[in-house]
Amino acid sequence: MIKKSFKHIILLNIGAFVLVAILEILSGWLTRDSFDTPYSFYLWNLKYATYIMGLIWVNHFVFIPYFLDKKRYFLFGILLIGSIFLVAYFKTYGKDWPIVSKLFFFFLYTTGTGMAAFFLRRNMIVQRENAEKEKLQREMELNYLKEQVNPHFLFNSLNSIYSLSRQQSPETPDLVMQLSELMRYQLESSKKDTVLLKEELEFIENYLLLEEKRLSNRCNVEFLIRGDLLNLRIAPMLLIPFIENAVKHGAQSTNEQSTIDISVAIKNSTLHLCVDNSKPSMVIVSKRKGLGLENVRRRLNLLYPNSHVLEIDDKENAYRINLSIDLTVSILKKTRND
Repeated sequence: MIKKSFKHIILLNIGAFVLVAILEILSGWLTRDSFDTPYSFYLWNLKYATYIMGLIWVNHFVFIPYFLDKKRYFLFGILLIGSIFLVAYFKTYGKDWPIVSKLFFFFLYTTGTGMAAFFLRRNMIVQRENAEKEKLQREMELNYLKEQVNPHFLFNSLNSIYSLSRQQSPETPDLVMQLSELMRYQLESSKKDTVLLKEELEFIENYLLLEEKRLSNRCNVEFLIRGDLLNLRIAPMLLIPFIENAVKHGAQSTNEQSTIDISVAIKNSTLHLCVDNSKPSMVIVSKRKGLGLENVRRRLNLLYPNSHVLEIDDKENAYRINLSIDLTVSILKKTRND
């Protein structure tokens, strides 16, 4: 990698020298007849190109990294002006001061142009490196969040099966099989960046059926889908935390009669999710802070920045979540394609 980078630097500087030499030759082309031979004309311009590139190289590889980047600005300015003056002086051997001053400003202009190109290229490299670092960090965080969502859902589902087993329900074996199907989808979807929205909603519906059986008749669950799903895709396991939250902090936390209303609407490729659940009159405050909603907030910010709206309305007797996502936008998908 180091050899490849060094080779790239060498080739880049050779190319810059050739470019400067060509520009010098073209700029003095009209005066070529004033030289004794074509050889002397080309040699004269090559010398100027060497002076220019010599100043640029000294700045790029010595003055900038050892003085300017270390914020030693005054010393950098002295060295820059001094080196340009010395080159202009030795070029004329100090015999003609008007020509020395003319060459000084000429070399100052060309060196400044070279420095501007250097800083522009370095800024582009830094921006690309920062973008790659941000992309890597975003993907690492998303993988971390996804790994947290999977066991979180599993624990909640196992708690549901455990409650039914304690009631010695004859439906327990069937529910264990249903849970295995849910887990199969979960494991398969966790390997993908996106899944079909239709599959994700079917997963939620099956989860609600499992919870309905466990909660028996003390919870009324409504799940309504409106609009054409088309071939819309969504990040896997992104919506389930909202559903789990409604079950856990609504019907599951009380023996009172409760309700969970979930509606999904698709309008112009935008998903609108509304989850409305009743809250028990007597709330037991848990000391453990749930990871579900916190993780899904972070995932939304990473996957759909500036293309989602999440509103949470926490009232005394009800808890409502309104979420809108533009499913045509996905930053993760863009960065991976790039």
